[in-house]
Amino acid sequence: MPSMAAAFPRYLDHDPMVPVWCVTPDGGPTIHRYWDTSPFSPSGRYLALTRFPTQERLPEPGDVAEVIVVDLQEGGEQVVAASRGWDTQLGAQAQWGADDTQLFFNDMDVAEWRPFGVLLDPFSGACRELEGTVYEVSADGRYAVAPCPLRNRRTQGGYGVVVPPEVIPENRGAAEDDGVYMTNVATGERRLLVSLREVFEQAIPAFDRDEYADGDFYAAHVKFNRDASRLMLVLRWIPRSYSSFRDMKQRMKKNVVTMRAVGSDVRIAIPSSEWAVKGGSHPIWCPDGEHILMLLRIDGEQMRFVSARWDGAEYGALHEELIGSGHPSMHPDGRHILTDCNAGDPSFCHEDRTCPIRLCDIATGEDLHLLRINHDPAFRGPKSELRVDPHPAWDRSFTRIAFNACPDGIRRVYVADLSELVEERS
Repeated sequence: MPSMAAAFPRYLDHDPMVPVWCVTPDGGPTIHRYWDTSPFSPSGRYLALTRFPTQERLPEPGDVAEVIVVDLQEGGEQVVAASRGWDTQLGAQAQWGADDTQLFFNDMDVAEWRPFGVLLDPFSGACRELEGTVYEVSADGRYAVAPCPLRNRRTQGGYGVVVPPEVIPENRGAAEDDGVYMTNVATGERRLLVSLREVFEQAIPAFDRDEYADGDFYAAHVKFNRDASRLMLVLRWIPRSYSSFRDMKQRMKKNVVTMRAVGSDVRIAIPSSEWAVKGGSHPIWCPDGEHILMLLRIDGEQMRFVSARWDGAEYGALHEELIGSGHPSMHPDGRHILTDCNAGDPSFCHEDRTCPIRLCDIATGEDLHLLRINHDPAFRGPKSELRVDPHPAWDRSFTRIAFNACPDGIRRVYVADLSELVEERS
């Protein structure tokens, strides 16, 4: 593991349980992608991040962000690319493939408002465009999957690309020409792997056609399991008419759908009757590749860490007393869950606006607050598009984590070393 002590300033506020460093101490507002992919390169030496042009306002179409690579061993950072294909929550989707020479991100042709993926070797500068966009790349770097990044704004701002409203396609019902897209990295070619119509018609158990008659489906998030044998799709349905954005969000129906990576065997793992009705969020594959972890009020009251198999079997809370929060992910030991919490969460946040990064033990019920830090920015945006979620994400050895925060008012990325702590409890 690279030595970071001399290269970056330590974060020492509130006496962290583990060593923590700020790895973007200089420069403008910077984030890593999301909690479900690692910003650490496969070797563990580098981080891939997105730097915003500003955090004082929402981005406008054509605004340029920077893709940067931080060297955790030697210190310092390098701007490796510019991108117009980004948004406030996931940046330019910067992430790694099979090795440190495969850096993926999104860009956009602003003449046609056409987003596309990019594969870059940050060391040689070799670069080529992909026909499809990048949401998540398989661990072997062979395939990239994505929903339509233009349509993301129909259901949630911050997770796609910023374009003029008039160029955003609008679906009707379960569309035949939209769904999950897969790009072959070797050829760069994109295809519609499975349409929303096929998902709706083939899902097991079947969707109630009457329940979804007066609205439209959109693909929101798509994720590979660990061996890329199955995909998870967060499928959203919104009513065709609504009085406000808030009304639309309250009436939205959300299902966690899985399928084989070739687009077949479509299953509903977590139905809307559990998710939307009881309240929940943030599904992610468990390391075993068979189960999904997410937050749900499974008893209709307190949020819990819940899991289900890819076909909906084995559904239940992982611990009856641990309170769920934030963006959970599981260590391969099947026992420890890493998570954060939303700014202002009354269960965990402090009066000084600091919030914990948590490591929960579902075997014992132990809830360790690894550190406290402020991640509530001065300007959150009209729909919280510019909020700073920590999104704690493991490296590939599951010994370190990266997360976002803004204790000095500027969004920055931090790295914490959990190796000794997890080893003690394994």
